[in-house]
Amino acid sequence: MALHPKRIPPLGPPRVTAKARVLALWRGVDLAPKQNELVNRTRNAGSLLPGLMSKLRIENRRSDAEVVKVWNELLDPNLVAHAQPSGLHKGTLFVTVDNSVWLSEIVRYRRKEILTRLQHSFGRELIQKISFRIG
Repeated sequence: MALHPKRIPPLGPPRVTAKARVLALWRGVDLAPKQNELVNRTRNAGSLLPGLMSKLRIENRRSDAEVVKVWNELLDPNLVAHAQPSGLHKGTLFVTVDNSVWLSEIVRYRRKEILTRLQHSFGRELIQKISFRIG
């Protein structure tokens, strides 16, 4: 029984095979350098995550979810049944109200109270004002 030595891959640029040469002649263009470039573009997952997190705006979505959670726990259940936060942008909390009667009620009588409670929970920097709209 003969032992076969392990094959060690060559270092340096890959050799051009006969098949690759024939394909390049047939196509009229050599795609091997482009294919090698695509293969060698691998990157560490740890280096990709910060860019991906900022691109997906995970921190913004997390703060939006936190606002909704506090909104549901902090405010009157009758109000929560008719108005829900829909977004937070540059210090303005956007709230969607289901009808004009509740919109009028909130804007006239409860706006200041809601803003004060939310600013107490999150700080004046995060929520500076509230914009209500029918949705």
